Amino acid sequence: MTDASFEDGREAPLNLGAEDADDLQVISTLAQDAIFPVTEMTWRASQKRFGILLNRFRWEDKDAATRRGRAFERVQSLLVFDNVLSVSSQGIDRKDKDMILSLLSVDFEAGEDGAGQIVLTLAGDGAIRLSVEAIDAALKDVTRPYRAPSGHAPEHPA
Repeated sequence: MTDASFEDGREAPLNLGAEDADDLQVISTLAQDAIFPVTEMTWRASQKRFGILLNRFRWEDKDAATRRGRAFERVQSLLVFDNVLSVSSQGIDRKDKDMILSLLSVDFEAGEDGAGQIVLTLAGDGAIRLSVEAIDAALKDVTRPYRAPSGHAPEHPA
């Protein structure tokens, strides 16, 4: 009898929450290289909620896909932030409905008493800044994985 390995487990969609900067880094890592149309961002000021429907590269599956010789995958995921007081952006033309954005990282800049700024850094010098009362974020897969159209994993040259 041998020990079970991670690969033996049942594949399940991600459903993660973040309540501090360390948790947010986990979400940042898993959402890195997600792509989304500018039209898939929503700010609901009355609910203090900002959300994005992402096409997320499945980093958690990359090594298993490589070992087994199968296609890399993406999955549609919701990235939602609560307790958002305001939203600002740079390098994004919201009028260009065909604009596709690529998420590089999600970082937290602490303020006083748990408040601060969540910064979503985008490829091409774009950024989204969320002023928050506290970190309250979630990343949830909402579709089944699908073959990554590019056929390869994103790369970040050193």
